[in-house]
Amino acid sequence: MAMTMNNPALAEVFGPTEGAALRIKQVIMVMLGIVLLAVASKISIPMIPVPITMGTFAVLTVGTAYGPRLGMATILGYMIVGVAGFDVFAGSSAESSGIEYMMGSTGGYLVGYVCATMALGFVARKGWDRSIGTMALAMLGGNALIYIPGLLWLGTLYGWDKPILEWGFTPFIVGDFLKLALAALLVPAIWRFVGKARN
Repeated sequence: MAMTMNNPALAEVFGPTEGAALRIKQVIMVMLGIVLLAVASKISIPMIPVPITMGTFAVLTVGTAYGPRLGMATILGYMIVGVAGFDVFAGSSAESSGIEYMMGSTGGYLVGYVCATMALGFVARKGWDRSIGTMALAMLGGNALIYIPGLLWLGTLYGWDKPILEWGFTPFIVGDFLKLALAALLVPAIWRFVGKARN
């Protein structure tokens, strides 16, 4: 398979491909994606040293499956819902939500969500989501794009004399590795199923 920028994302191989029907499909998929991101952010699996939340898994998977444009529309829609004050983030609540919550310690990671979604959409265009190896590399890069602004924001917010890596990185490594492995297996498996269905 040629690694070009012309490969369709998963979301583009199902349903209408042109006209008003395509626009309706895209609107529905954006709304479903926002709901998925909100629900996944609230899923917490007990784990040591910290619980595994599924928000980053959903962000990276949606970015890959939706492609750059639809993925970006979805993640920005998710952020807008958050700005409006709805409880859609992993650490938000009825008492702590909206722009105030987003400008707190989580702010940099939310910026990373946007960056990772766009990047994963582009690598899907290159066909990286078709094999386990390249999908794993894509997930690793996506995780890095989440952590870099997240840690930079933590350091800026609290000071670089604080244990920033201990707060915002090392406790999550095991959980992120498991989520990376799950996504690296799941998305290529769906592509194999699609290929068989078309034959």
